[in-house]
Amino acid sequence: MNDIVAEMNQVMAEADCLVNEQQVQTAIRTLADDISARLKDSNPLLFCVMNGGLILTGQLLPRLAFPVQAEYLHATRYRQETTGGILEWKLQPEADMNDRTVLIIDDILDEGTTLCAIADYCRAHGASNVLTAVLVDKQHDRKARPGLKADFTGLEVEDRFLFGYGMDYKGYWRNAPGIYAVKGL
Repeated sequence: MNDIVAEMNQVMAEADCLVNEQQVQTAIRTLADDISARLKDSNPLLFCVMNGGLILTGQLLPRLAFPVQAEYLHATRYRQETTGGILEWKLQPEADMNDRTVLIIDDILDEGTTLCAIADYCRAHGASNVLTAVLVDKQHDRKARPGLKADFTGLEVEDRFLFGYGMDYKGYWRNAPGIYAVKGL
């Protein structure tokens, strides 16, 4: 076990900080303001995508200036690996989405396959409007759909292997106080 701790400490020591904590906090405040302005009168159902969306959701909720019904779901393609596989539902949402506006909150829009699958699931279960919010949109041309964007985006970051503020490296460093890139990745 000490080997993994040493490896993770080395990853952090060598990582490039792309966005510092103050910049992330500014982005989260802006996201909260934008979400509040658009959804304050719509009685939205908010879904936190576990585990990546946990930190962003936790910091957004107290900043949303309207009553929110918050739930969570857990779908993944990574399972602590560094490349994605088949979408796996660990916990499907049970809340009634029928005729509701749904806001899906996640840490990152990378290729977007997971986020699109979750949005499709919500639509298939009666959501009248499905919106997405992400802290980071990774800039590249490998999106699941051409021109794919989240409805609310905090930061645009270069195409590197990122961790921090919910994003992990091999299951670790979701708690890093900023957005970091693994050296060489």
